[in-house]
Amino acid sequence: MQNIRPAAVAGLFYPAEPKQLAHDVQQLLAQARSNAPRPFDLIPKALIVPHAGYIYSGAIAATAYATLRPIASRIRRVVLLGPTHRVAVRGLALPGADAFDTPLGRVMLDTAAASAISHLPQVSVSAQAHALEHSLEVQLPFLQSVLTDFTLLPLAVGMATAEEVAEVLETVWGGEETLIVISSDLSHYLPYTTAQRVDNETAQSILKLRQPIAHDHACGGTPISGLIVAAQKHHLAPHLLDLRNSGDTAGSHAQVVGYAAFAFTPAT
Repeated sequence: MQNIRPAAVAGLFYPAEPKQLAHDVQQLLAQARSNAPRPFDLIPKALIVPHAGYIYSGAIAATAYATLRPIASRIRRVVLLGPTHRVAVRGLALPGADAFDTPLGRVMLDTAAASAISHLPQVSVSAQAHALEHSLEVQLPFLQSVLTDFTLLPLAVGMATAEEVAEVLETVWGGEETLIVISSDLSHYLPYTTAQRVDNETAQSILKLRQPIAHDHACGGTPISGLIVAAQKHHLAPHLLDLRNSGDTAGSHAQVVGYAAFAFTPAT
């Protein structure tokens, strides 16, 4: 009998009704493509995407996922890392599940990839860390809408070093069949203009491959820092696709949350 992790935030962070969810995601992707400042000619190996409710950060996330359209048929495995918001863990936690469910269907987990990293001391199994975690789940409907057939390696990242994250990424780096997705928002609950300044500084650090990224500047700072270490080793170049905050999308300017989308491509 399969161990299925059910959707935990459907109806909260994104629509629970399948047709509405599929429509909303496709609309966000179409808007991202039409609003692109330049043609989507990137070939991403890795993405950084936000993970708030779709009304707040969906448009920013879509700018990253829209870049996958030309290479979607090649991608067979997604390595997805996001921070833990509810359960503290040491290192990186696998869910111990066989599949994740969303309103758009079932995503099978990559058991071979999970086995490949299970010997690493920083990797553990914690169903509890994944049970209610939204940072990973909200990415799945986008991936299901863009990709044709893929397996998932979901990792909830807690207290870890950038080098520990990079070691896990290295083990499952793969080739063009493997996409790495880092789920992270930026600053939290700052006034609008302050957030713009702080988030721009964070974006510049990522573009210059400077780490560590502080947790008060990005809730997924640890997995981002790990990606930066890996990007330096593999000669990936980061590209900023979008940088906004909740004051630009669906919230007030008094206290905002920052969102950014990046694509990492082989350096030319």
